[in-house]
Amino acid sequence: MSVQVVAAKMAEVELKDVPTGKDLPAGSPMTPTSEGKTLARNDPHEAGSSAAASPTAEPSAKAGEGSLGLLTPNPAKMPQASAMKRSDPQQNGGEAFVNRDGTVAEAPRMKKIQFADQKQEFNKRPSKIGRRSLSRSISQSSTDSYSSAASYTDSSDDETSPRDKQQKNSKGNGDFCIKNIKQADFGRREIEIAEQEMPALMALRKRAQGEKPLAGAKVVGCTHITAQTAVLMETLSALGAQCRWAACNIYSTQNEVAAALAEGGFSVFAWKGESEDDFWWCIDRCVNVEGWQPNMILDDGGDLTHWIYKKYPNMFKKIKGIVEESVTGVHRLYQLSKAGKLCVPAMNVNDSVTKQKFDNLYCCRESILDGLKRTTDVMFGGKQVVVCGYGEVGKGCCAALKAMGSIVYVTEIDPICALQACMDGFRLVKLNEVIRQVDIVITCTGNKNVVVREYLDRMKNGCIVCNMGHSNTEIDVASLRTPELTWERVRSQVDHVIWPDGKRIVLLAEGRLLNLSCSTVPTFVLSITATTQALALIELYNAPEGRYKQDVYLLPKKMDEYVASLHLPTFDAHLTELTDEQAKYLGLNKNGPFKPNYYRY
Repeated sequence: MSVQVVAAKMAEVELKDVPTGKDLPAGSPMTPTSEGKTLARNDPHEAGSSAAASPTAEPSAKAGEGSLGLLTPNPAKMPQASAMKRSDPQQNGGEAFVNRDGTVAEAPRMKKIQFADQKQEFNKRPSKIGRRSLSRSISQSSTDSYSSAASYTDSSDDETSPRDKQQKNSKGNGDFCIKNIKQADFGRREIEIAEQEMPALMALRKRAQGEKPLAGAKVVGCTHITAQTAVLMETLSALGAQCRWAACNIYSTQNEVAAALAEGGFSVFAWKGESEDDFWWCIDRCVNVEGWQPNMILDDGGDLTHWIYKKYPNMFKKIKGIVEESVTGVHRLYQLSKAGKLCVPAMNVNDSVTKQKFDNLYCCRESILDGLKRTTDVMFGGKQVVVCGYGEVGKGCCAALKAMGSIVYVTEIDPICALQACMDGFRLVKLNEVIRQVDIVITCTGNKNVVVREYLDRMKNGCIVCNMGHSNTEIDVASLRTPELTWERVRSQVDHVIWPDGKRIVLLAEGRLLNLSCSTVPTFVLSITATTQALALIELYNAPEGRYKQDVYLLPKKMDEYVASLHLPTFDAHLTELTDEQAKYLGLNKNGPFKPNYYRY
């Protein structure tokens, strides 16, 4: 019998044996559709599933429907497992089965089910005119690029803006604005987990709670609202402070944590996916409240400080102290000081040793990989990466990527940092020298317009672009908002920007902080920074008149060492103590500080 005859008979038998929807037995792998077509369920646990029978099966990506496979022949009529399978080049790559008796039978043809293109273009999503519009404001760090908060809100959540809701906690208090107060229990569990990894703050509560060193302090804060920040806020409250809080980043707020804080009586104004208008509204709600005059500022990025300075100058003059933890915010404080406009003593926490050498270095060393993996599932081995800036953040990023097998280039303006990069085994380049060949571009400078449109145009197809600095000004995202480019949202915090020729780049978090926007950061490292912030607030609030003038100060060395010592018991670490003779020889106090202020660690 010829191959053609066998193939015809096989096809005839197979079409007869495909059951209709009404004949399907219970538990059958065949599922009828509304159109009467029979579709196979994609069940990896069933040996006779379509996934096993058809190597060309492709599950549908259509949201809200089950996995749809291909038309599947009756498993009982398929050739036995012992039959050999071969490809027949004469049948356009179709497959045939060679049976035990030597006859050759063509496998039945499979028809793919086609679906309409489901991709959504970024600029076609609906938005509220007032809330989603571009706000020009006093802060370059938060508003130099367009924000599309609607891109990153959970579709399962209520789409009503928190500003339009009337929310109250279980005690009837409504002085907050968050996404959903019902998430409070979940957020409380997150905070309790974070407490286990923040030993210094918990120790600080026990040691200073009795004397209430912050009694009378009214702290207004603007930081990332995460479980770790919640532990800090509750510690400040335990030490006697009243707190009102807003978010310094429109994507980094953990909604469940904000709910737990609101339920606990804190005035919190933040939710994940704020618009620029929401961002400034939340800050203003923190500050502008009748009968409440803040006397301490805890800031991350300088937005809160400048908002009060510009809009409420009389309130600003009554502030006792400012604590700032970011490169961007510290830079802005020094600008005010240099211009003679800083009428408040400020503490530069960013350049304290415990912030610079731990949060900036070790935190970024771990979180850069986490953020990239969660958003892009990228393989690091062999990838060419350029890291712009070799400060502590850049050092951490480079070390992590090198350890994963990436080929890492570094750009720098500072010859000292540049020499460090060279000595650490990295190739020092200018960005325009490698921009065509690299797979990933990471900015860590705190500057603006580091990656401009010219460089974005020259990048290779599929290049990943992200920012690890605080400010969102390092990547010129605004230049990509042009008619000839198409924005396509692929997943939360991930946009494909597509050029007319089909080239696309992968932009993460619209150029905002990658690790806190797209992933999480190690709690233990944040414990170090948060403890430093708490001690800085205590120092400024309790300092006698005249100790701190209207200038920017570094955290006293003794406090840096104290923060580090509070974390050593976690490692069961035992410090060596100087003898009297050794202390005299070195000219030191036995209890520290052990290094001069100019020591670089």
